[in-house]
Amino acid sequence: MIGVTRLNGEKMAINVDLIEHIEETPDTVITLTTGKKFVVKESTKSIFADIIKFRKQYYSNLKP
Repeated sequence: MIGVTRLNGEKMAINVDLIEHIEETPDTVITLTTGKKFVVKESTKSIFADIIKFRKQYYSNLKP
């Protein structure tokens, strides 16, 4: 999960496994595989960095 902020200031967490695509139009819109869309304050670049950070942390905690 990554944290994002809606345009009204509400904080929320999004499951990165459900993200279908992200676009800037100029607001950042996250579309999930469920069809839901969220307009957020964070930039696409920032969201990508958060996803990478989350994945690194997740996979580094796996035990063989």
